[in-house]
Amino acid sequence: MEATERSPAAVDAIDHLGRTRRMVIRLDPSLPIPTFEQVRAQLSVMVAVGLLQPGAQLPTIRAMAEAVGLAPNTVARAYRELEHDGVVVGQGRRGTFVAENPPHSEALDEQRRRLQGAVDAFVFQVQQLGVVPADAATAVAAALEELA
Repeated sequence: MEATERSPAAVDAIDHLGRTRRMVIRLDPSLPIPTFEQVRAQLSVMVAVGLLQPGAQLPTIRAMAEAVGLAPNTVARAYRELEHDGVVVGQGRRGTFVAENPPHSEALDEQRRRLQGAVDAFVFQVQQLGVVPADAATAVAAALEELA
């Protein structure tokens, strides 16, 4: 069954922390772009801008197909293309996951740079305060646990 009209569809994915997150896929069969390519392109952009982070699990082929109104083979082709591009990694029955270092992930690179800057500033402050590294690590772990 192929989509017959412009159809935004919501489908659940599992983020890199194991939480369920909703993705919206929009297909337009009136475009000259094949529907598998529309799915592939949208998922690729979600990865590139950081909406789907490394380790996030994509919906199963069947779940995605049902949600967007496509044949499972169409979704499977989109997933195969993403895997070929290095965006995702198929792990058989475990599922399909966003690759650890997907190409064109400028948002992730920027996030890593900003994180390193924050870590460097924190370490400098810890040194200035004369805090023992083990105590600093304990404080960081407690603060991160509060966020979760």
